[in-house]
Amino acid sequence: MGSRNTSPSRQKAIKTKPRGLDEESVATFSKIVQPDIQMEDNIWAMLPEDLLNEILARVPPFMIFRLRSVCKRWNSILQDNSFLKFHSQVPSHGPCLLTYWKNSQTPQCSVFSLPLKQWFKIPFTFLPQWAFWLVGSSGGLVCFSGLDGLTFKMLICNPLTQTWRTLPSMHYNQQRQLIMVVDRKDRSFKVIAASDIYGDKSLPTEVYDSKLDKWLLHKTMPAVNLCSSKMAFCDSRLYLETLSPLGLMMYRLDTEHWEYIPAKFPRSLLDGYLVAGSQKRLFLVGRIGVYSTLQSMRIWELDHNKFVWVEVSRMPPRYFRALLRLSAERFECFGQDNLICFTSWNQGKGLLYDVDKKVWSWIAGCALQSYNSQVCFYEPRFDAMVY
Repeated sequence: MGSRNTSPSRQKAIKTKPRGLDEESVATFSKIVQPDIQMEDNIWAMLPEDLLNEILARVPPFMIFRLRSVCKRWNSILQDNSFLKFHSQVPSHGPCLLTYWKNSQTPQCSVFSLPLKQWFKIPFTFLPQWAFWLVGSSGGLVCFSGLDGLTFKMLICNPLTQTWRTLPSMHYNQQRQLIMVVDRKDRSFKVIAASDIYGDKSLPTEVYDSKLDKWLLHKTMPAVNLCSSKMAFCDSRLYLETLSPLGLMMYRLDTEHWEYIPAKFPRSLLDGYLVAGSQKRLFLVGRIGVYSTLQSMRIWELDHNKFVWVEVSRMPPRYFRALLRLSAERFECFGQDNLICFTSWNQGKGLLYDVDKKVWSWIAGCALQSYNSQVCFYEPRFDAMVY
């Protein structure tokens, strides 16, 4: 291809391998070679502001992020209310994977765009030098929690706009399981701190509301139900795995009511992750089996009427063996909109499963090679406000 001109009458379909996928998931994409077009600088320089805003709003967010250095005008446009209005009206870029890690104590961040099949590096030196870890992402915002000295703190940031702020301290400011959710209608967000046991004291559920800019005390989960660290937010409900008794606890934010769901987990389940899907779907992902040669990775969906887990898929053996070569190997699992991602740091691999299409595909890239990387799904948006 290079700079060679190709006549439109002799356009040629070229088979290419999408970036980010390895040999086991090669797909054929058609790419039309277009003729070079000379851009008239004087015409583009005189574009009306509203037309330029509408054009830029349709450019992939990561491309816009790079355009900030073109000139002062374009850098200021990305913060303009008119551009943000157009940007909020165009369809979402699509799901991405955000990976965060520290290299020689320097924060590093890379984002893999699933639509573009490409990695993008985002500067992350704008955040304070705390010992923090990734909580999650929703609606273009990313949440971190950590220690500033001996004080537990939380912050919200937008990686594209490089803006951030710390949240007020909780009433019971102790480290615990957190989850963030964004209301797409009014662009507000909530951070939920689940009930926990600290020493001999039960900590109540606390919810931060960005519209009020404060933490609200909610009810304490029944202390008899000790929870593991696996939880998911689905259909305005928070779900947590319980160890005693074995099952689920559900918390409704609107009624502030805890409810036990007697959904028995599959037998021989070694480790399970709760994953929130779209349209009220809740998945359970985990390994089954005792010996390494008999283990398998399976996906179940909760039947909300019968309170039972129904198996919907199994990871093909060749993917399972490549992802987890040892029976005790650690893996992470998380999801968004019926996409489920598996990561294995020992193997430096990421595996994606589309529940609707029933398709498995590898995600390759150097950003998954760091053993201390933290990963979550991410939706790039310039109009996601931290305030």
